[in-house]
Amino acid sequence: MAITKVNHPDLLDLASDTGATVFPKGTTAERPVSPEAGYIRFNTTDDVMETYDGTEWKVLDTIIPTYDVDYLVVAGGGGGGGTTYGGGGGAGGLRTSYGSVSGGGSAAESSLTLAGGTEYTITIGAGGALNTNGEDSVFSEITSIGGGRGAKRTTQQPLSGGSGGGGGSYAGMTIGAAGTSGQGFAGGNSNGTPSTLQGGGGGGAGEVGHNEASTSTGGAEGGDGLELSINGTATYYAGGGGGGAGGKAVSPGGAGGGGRGAGYNKWGTGQDNALPGTANTGGAGGGGGYPGAGAAGGSGVVILRMPTDKYSGTTTGSPTVTTDGSDTILTYTSSGTYTA
Repeated sequence: MAITKVNHPDLLDLASDTGATVFPKGTTAERPVSPEAGYIRFNTTDDVMETYDGTEWKVLDTIIPTYDVDYLVVAGGGGGGGTTYGGGGGAGGLRTSYGSVSGGGSAAESSLTLAGGTEYTITIGAGGALNTNGEDSVFSEITSIGGGRGAKRTTQQPLSGGSGGGGGSYAGMTIGAAGTSGQGFAGGNSNGTPSTLQGGGGGGAGEVGHNEASTSTGGAEGGDGLELSINGTATYYAGGGGGGAGGKAVSPGGAGGGGRGAGYNKWGTGQDNALPGTANTGGAGGGGGYPGAGAAGGSGVVILRMPTDKYSGTTTGSPTVTTDGSDTILTYTSSGTYTA
């Protein structure tokens, strides 16, 4: 049945196509003293429409605005194995919706849809200590797994993680540990040759850790991380740690913050300790050599990229806020929140 427009000062006009209706409004304290079921008003304290159901005031259903954000979530890198011919640590797991590729060679994930007014938690995973996995990083339901530790000789096996730890060497060869699908690659294998004991490189987000088969160089290189421009600048993240060596030279870590492995110049007098993974890259620590020590992994990072006209400006954890074209970018190096 059609609604007929009636011109009368005491009737509500529901037939107008362009008009609007003004409901009673006021603060929570100004609600009617003796309301009846069906009362409707605008609550200026909470900025919501509310109705009385005969027992209590309830908020009317409203349309909640949503918008999409791109993300990069990198976990903490794994610690290198140490001491003595340890494997490089595996890089922290890397998940991203930006660009075309995510960690472990998988396709980039879908952007995440945020609901206006909702608070989302960001957790930054710490790098793993020597012989220890890194910690997970989290943004909402997106979790990246901490990097796997490198092996300690052949007495402590490497562990899987976002990327896998490299194998260790002493009384034989150790196989590198697996990475996590969609986050990172496996670690490399060690060399079990008694005269040139060398650990395998840790896996990276963009490459498998290198196997060590050389008799003249240091341990195996860590796997490279993944290069992304989500922050407006092409940057590598999540590189694997280099394997430790009893040979002549140190082994580089993978691009993306991976620490070098330790080396020992047995034809001279010097020794070089491993280096830790770089903070806030998810890079892993290098493995220990003979007798140079292994090193810890680097902490992770979370980066969010969204249209500037959608950015709420409500955060905790003191992220760095930058812009790139029409987008705003939040870089979290410590845990915090973002309210959409």
